[in-house]
Amino acid sequence: MNSETQDYVRATARFLALPLDELQVERVAVHLARTQLMVAALQAEPLPDELEPAEVFCPAPFPPNDQEAARE
Repeated sequence: MNSETQDYVRATARFLALPLDELQVERVAVHLARTQLMVAALQAEPLPDELEPAEVFCPAPFPPNDQEAARE
């Protein structure tokens, strides 16, 4: 396993005040390495210019304001 990835996991765990033992650090580092491989595979695929970007999700306001509730 990449020691740089393990160092990153340790530093992030310290920052977040997460007590991780070395086995947990190794397991998290393995998952990060897998994620890195998936990202590399996705970035390697060229995307044609004609593809549309995805829409931006805009959730409804919560709780609904009084005017909306009065209409229902």
